[in-house]
Amino acid sequence: MQGIIDGFMVAFTPANLLFVLIGVLIGMLIGVLPGLGPGPTVALLLPLTFTLEPSTAVIMLAGVYYGAMYGGTITAVLLKLPGESASVVTTFDGYQMARQGRAGAALGIAAIGSFVGGLVATCALVLIAPLMAEFGLRIGPPEYTVIALLGLLLVSAMSQGPLIKGVISAGIGLLLAVVGLDPVDAAPRLDFGVPELLDGFNLVVIIIGVYGISELLSGLMEPTPTAAAGPVGKVLPTRDDMRRSAGPIIRGSILGSLLGTVPGGGGDLPSVASYSLERRLAKDPSRFGKGAIEGVAGPETANNAGAVATFIPLLTLGLPPNPILAVIFGALLIQGITPGPSLVVEHPDIFWGVIASMFIGNLVLLILNLPLVRVWVKVARVPVALMTTGTMLVLLVGAFSAANDVFNIWVAIIAGIVGFFLRKAGFEGGPLILGFVFGSILEPAFRQSLLLSRGDLTIFMTRPISGTLIALAVAAAAYSAFRLIRKRRARAKGQRTLPQPLTTEEAPTNADDSSRH
Repeated sequence: MQGIIDGFMVAFTPANLLFVLIGVLIGMLIGVLPGLGPGPTVALLLPLTFTLEPSTAVIMLAGVYYGAMYGGTITAVLLKLPGESASVVTTFDGYQMARQGRAGAALGIAAIGSFVGGLVATCALVLIAPLMAEFGLRIGPPEYTVIALLGLLLVSAMSQGPLIKGVISAGIGLLLAVVGLDPVDAAPRLDFGVPELLDGFNLVVIIIGVYGISELLSGLMEPTPTAAAGPVGKVLPTRDDMRRSAGPIIRGSILGSLLGTVPGGGGDLPSVASYSLERRLAKDPSRFGKGAIEGVAGPETANNAGAVATFIPLLTLGLPPNPILAVIFGALLIQGITPGPSLVVEHPDIFWGVIASMFIGNLVLLILNLPLVRVWVKVARVPVALMTTGTMLVLLVGAFSAANDVFNIWVAIIAGIVGFFLRKAGFEGGPLILGFVFGSILEPAFRQSLLLSRGDLTIFMTRPISGTLIALAVAAAAYSAFRLIRKRRARAKGQRTLPQPLTTEEAPTNADDSSRH
């Protein structure tokens, strides 16, 4: 309890209150603008955090993240244009409500659900984070090796598109992570005679290229169409709307808080899972897709709860569960602070200050978002291409500022071009970034484990925590394979039992038909 009280004292300082407001407003603005999203925006703002206090920097970037989660809802409802990918599900019923003249009710219930979801997830953060941090102090290199490896596999599996593409993208990130001096014997690796590569690639620069520059290039090549906005109407939901939404909001809060803590969590997963759950529990599933308010309340609640819950593994174990948290991970590293189990002891102002700021940020979102709806609708009509030049300049300045080295500008440009072509080929940037982050954790932990066991690989199975995690992963993989085989067999059996088309001899003639009549 004392920790959260101290956290509120940190969050209520004038500077931190100001940057909570700035972060939330920027997040909402970015969420409204289709094509940017919170990932590139957090990467864009990294250079601005160099001169801020560590707690202030993370508070602002966190506000951008969960602010963008709600900002994308506005255009998803009014224009059927999701400001970020997690709002795609909201277009199914939110836009239909707007067409029925109930856009205000959809936005109102989304605001209430987002506030409740964020509040529940923040409370979970207060309760769970210290326990996880204490647990994290008891795990060693073998456990970190298994956790990082499972995290990579989960991120690859949860990425959009084929599994093999997610694995390849994560593999590219792992390859980039080993460039530079060997952490044990300081032998140069994959430097190709370039002195600047002896220090390895800078995480911030890779993020700026793969997430920021490639996103801008995609926006220029594939401009987002605009649509006409409908009337907002009455903002406050009716009593019947609240009755229908109460269950989805409660379930969305719990589901989002749980899914946000796993690798790959946050973002699309909680909203999609919540929509599927509400449709399955509904007495009349046919209402979904036609303006069911439950299809807005559940996903929007889970969306914001998942965004807040992603900070649990980042702050307590030093493991970012998604690419946006990897950017915030990089921001802490720039400040000379390594997230992990010791963060709550060594930097309690950051740990508890960030958590307390989330209570304030979610309240600010609830107060501000609805009065500004009409402003955001006008902003959404601004072509993204008009902002590209200035944004590109800031990104390149940020790449230079990461180490005051012109070489990093070229690395960012090349990473952006490579990221753009990977995106065009169906490969996501998220697994690549997390592969790079987890690679810097995985290799030292794996080699330390082998040193502890004198080269015996059974150390990963004989230690209780790592052995249990491996057993659970194998069981989950076996179950998934079993379900896949059953589904394929059922499909093959169904195709064999389908009635075969009649041959010419078997087909009834016109004479036969007339005789029946």
